[in-house]
Amino acid sequence: PPASQNEQGSTLRDLLTTTAGKLRLGSTDAGIAFAPVYSTGTASGKSGRTMPNILDDIIASVVENKIPPNRAPKINIKSEIKDEPKDDKKCIQDDGSKLYSDIQYSWICDKHVLWLRDHKNSNNWKLFKECWKQGRPVLVSGMHKKMNFSLWKAESISLDFGNQQADILNCKDSIISNTNVKEFWDGFEDVSKRQKVKNGETALLKLKDWPSGEDFKAMMPARYEDLLKSLPLPEYCSPEGKLNLASHLPGFFVRPDLGPRLCSAYGVAATKDHDIGTTNLHIEVSDVVNILVYVGIAKGNGVLSKSGVLKKFEEEDLDDLLRKRLKDSSELPGALWHIYAGKDADKIREFLQKIAKEQGLEVLPEHDPIRDQSWYVNKKLRQRLLEEYGVKTCTVIQFLGDAIILPAGALHQV
Repeated sequence: PPASQNEQGSTLRDLLTTTAGKLRLGSTDAGIAFAPVYSTGTASGKSGRTMPNILDDIIASVVENKIPPNRAPKINIKSEIKDEPKDDKKCIQDDGSKLYSDIQYSWICDKHVLWLRDHKNSNNWKLFKECWKQGRPVLVSGMHKKMNFSLWKAESISLDFGNQQADILNCKDSIISNTNVKEFWDGFEDVSKRQKVKNGETALLKLKDWPSGEDFKAMMPARYEDLLKSLPLPEYCSPEGKLNLASHLPGFFVRPDLGPRLCSAYGVAATKDHDIGTTNLHIEVSDVVNILVYVGIAKGNGVLSKSGVLKKFEEEDLDDLLRKRLKDSSELPGALWHIYAGKDADKIREFLQKIAKEQGLEVLPEHDPIRDQSWYVNKKLRQRLLEEYGVKTCTVIQFLGDAIILPAGALHQV
């Protein structure tokens, strides 16, 4: 619609067109579409900025001067954009060793997932950017080395917050109960203290998003600060990151819940049924960073030994590099992820509806198996998904200290 009809800009397209007239190179107008990507410095001349705002300037140049999208606008600062190769895919995978020789990285899952092995390298974001353009997941290892490990121990959290009430989910039958979180933490590494279900089996429990968002900051300020200073790729992941678009959106945009939230769950090692997960297949509406800050070693009857747990991991369809990590005694595996590209969502949805009908379950028109998070796709079903729909599962083991960064729209289960 014409700008006069939609002054506020309800979509990104409207926002760009209604604010294009207000944008000027070097402007610091209040009408600017995006908050500065670079922080403002000491005033210099008219602009009041020591460095141009690349995002604003590119938008202004393209919209106002009708520059074709394939021609880079002229910006009076040294830009790395000019030096970037055109064929991203070929460049990263074939010539990556030459281009990014100062970055320790590998590819896993048939080159679908980028693994950044040195979390301290300040150049990681350059390679991450190329991968992120293609909507691929990224794994950054060693984040726990930057954190205060004592803050994240199960006993430490229980001691500090055991008297809090929270929703606890029984992962097998999806029953949620509001209870004292001490009960959950008491059984975290001692199976004898875990709840039992009707047939005497040990319950697989998950402390659901506790705490989350502003509650996290208010309830756990020390842990909140420890997490923020330890985020991988801070240019993108930190709330103040210059390339974190969500942090720079104008106030009238409805933002998704950007967290952080604490997700804590028992492992399946102490359960008889290993075909269930603690997070069913679903999609997040925003990009997600998930850091494994603690791995508990459960003790008690029925729990798999360490070698038994490793054997369970090894039964998966794993990349050779992940198998190698499993054999490394300094690495502690904690979570098993299955990830799918967003483009496969419709095929997966159709497949799960077909399986539901096969199992005699009622499939209502408004029922969406992904949105409802009603499925954990077990090994047998993952094989059928590949054979019948050509959809391959990307399997990732998350070790202690691993950050998994997922683009919005990627399907995953844990």
